[in-house]
Order: sequence, then structure tokens, then C-alpha cells
Amino acid sequence: MANKQKPSIPYWHVYTDQDGISKQKKEQLTDFELESMGGGSGEQWNNKLTKGATQIIFSELPADFDGDWHENPAPQWIIPLSGGWWVETMDGTRVEMRTGELSFGADQGTKGEKGHKSGTLDGKPCRMMIVQHKDKPQLEGGKVKPNTL
Repeated sequence: MANKQKPSIPYWHVYTDQDGISKQKKEQLTDFELESMGGGSGEQWNNKLTKGATQIIFSELPADFDGDWHENPAPQWIIPLSGGWWVETMDGTRVEMRTGELSFGADQGTKGEKGHKSGTLDGKPCRMMIVQHKDKPQLEGGKVKPNTL
């Protein structure tokens, strides 16, 4: 393998601060290990995050989707597969994400369960994959980053 330097993948972390306000900030996935997936497969960089019960959802937000104020139903990774979407947290930060960009939504426990609002970009639908963590209460509210478990 030509490149032995560990990769770093950015993601947006949506979380609840100590005052119950949702916020988001850019974080990095960095804990990669060089390994084979088995058999005759060559080595690749893998970052194995939390193990346990998960639910995988494939979703399409309609072009006119209105995600008014709501909390993420569970700590979850959200990955746009096509199109784009935006997320605005209670602190006024608005982030736009397109195909392949990552968001980890963990804004449970906000004041009034307000959470965040979201919508689609460019007047087009957004297809996404969502991976919900069903048995990791320590991720709720974003007090613990998903890459630290």
C-alpha cells in the first residue's frame, strides 16, 4: 500500500450544551487501523465505531421537505446519498451538506425538545442513509462523541 498515513474524515456533530441549546461543530474521525477485511483482500483503513444495536434507515426527503423544530429520535449518523440538506441548530448555526458529507445527530434533551430544523437544498429531494444507535444512551445529547466510545 502506497499511503501508510492514517486518514481523517470530517463530520458535523449536532449536540446539546449544558444549557439545553443545540449546537453543531466540525469534528474529525481519526482512529483508523490498517487491516484486511479478510480472505485475499488487501489492507484498507477502517475506523470501527460503536458496536451494538443499530437500525439502518434509507430515506428520501421530498423536494419541499419542512423539518420544523425537532430532536433527533436517537443518536444517529446521517449520510446524504444524493441531493443535499441543511440543518440549523438553536444557536443559529446553519450547515449545508451534500452527497457523502456526514452528520452525527445527538441533540436529545434540548430546552422544550426544540432540537434543530432541517430542509432540502436546491428544490430537489435528498436521499440519505441513517444509522441509529439504539443501545448507547451515553451518546444522547452529544455529551460523548461517537468516535470516543
